[in-house]
Amino acid sequence: MSGTAARGRPVGPPALMLALTFATGVVDAVGYLHLDQVFAGNMTGNVVILGMAAAGGTGLPVLGPALALALFLAGAAVAGRLLRTAAAGWSRRCTVLLTGVGLALAAAASGLAAGGAGTPGARALTASGLALAMGAQAATARHLAVKDVTTVVVTSTLTGLAADSRLGAARGQGALRRSAAVALLAAGAVAGAALCRVHAGLAVAAAACVALAVAGLGHAAARSAGAPPRGAAARPRTAAASPAP
Repeated sequence: MSGTAARGRPVGPPALMLALTFATGVVDAVGYLHLDQVFAGNMTGNVVILGMAAAGGTGLPVLGPALALALFLAGAAVAGRLLRTAAAGWSRRCTVLLTGVGLALAAAASGLAAGGAGTPGARALTASGLALAMGAQAATARHLAVKDVTTVVVTSTLTGLAADSRLGAARGQGALRRSAAVALLAAGAVAGAALCRVHAGLAVAAAACVALAVAGLGHAAARSAGAPPRGAAARPRTAAASPAP
């Protein structure tokens, strides 16, 4: 394959979903470090926090994780509704949903930059907005069905990585993609924590840029896949044979 063809190759869904996994790490770092230990993408963490808080005397937050869990489900439900009649693979609805995710993250970043998360209630609302976006993102990723990349959780990914490893079933299936998903979530958390040292809004803005870039690249790749190959000339119409005199 020529260098020109390689440069023109569209970005596939696996790479795009891995990018969103990185963005989730950034967002969850902001939620845990600056929004009262609330996870916006990893709902397992919120469920465990709420369970421990129910025992009493733990000092753990309740309002933030509860609202984030509810809004995550709402975001996933809305996205699922929009995608229920969509064809498999990337469609315009996927582009719209992920653009909405990016814009929601951008709005949250603007709110943080304006100092709108100074009270516990404001922090809970900000975390809920992030969770709404992550729910829509997760449902869109589920529709795209990239194996082992849910963009919001890696527990099942780690399970598959270990179970299929040489020490496990020795199948070695999807090891590279699974490892990349885990590494990118961790890298996103590192980046999010580092950006939070400057400002939490900057970290969320970075995640918004990733989501918007994914929406644009995915849309472009889908259009490229549906377009005729470059240089393909239209087949000329053949004139109907005239009857012999």
